[in-house]
Amino acid sequence: MTSSRMAHELAAFLVPLGIIGAAVAVLCAVIAGIAIARGAGGLAGGAVGLWIPATVLSLTASFAHEWTPLIVAGAALVGMLVVGTVLRVIIGSAASRAALHPATAAAEITPISTASSAVSTATSHAPATVTPRVAASTSTGSVPALAS
Repeated sequence: MTSSRMAHELAAFLVPLGIIGAAVAVLCAVIAGIAIARGAGGLAGGAVGLWIPATVLSLTASFAHEWTPLIVAGAALVGMLVVGTVLRVIIGSAASRAALHPATAAAEITPISTASSAVSTATSHAPATVTPRVAASTSTGSVPALAS
């Protein structure tokens, strides 16, 4: 066998292997982006940890001077990391706005019925009683107790 014939046969095997590696790398990048958007750092780290060997597998297509699978795998991770981060910021800002205005957020979620508004109006005129809260501590000697 000549070396060019062997290179052609190896390329016929390694290019599809590189495409499969790129597909797995894109899947891992999508999972990492979703995990970042949800704030699941462990899942994002695991997805990126699996993305690395999948990208190395996509590197096998470069044997036949086919760089597209490697470029797709790299671009997918970069794109999904950016998208996941942007979505995380949007979700975080929406949650902080809801925390700043809890009455508005609660009114949007659950409409007030006439019966509950009549009860709340009747109870709003009653004097409020405040009971002081006493914290009981357990002594374990010289080291303060962690749980009380």
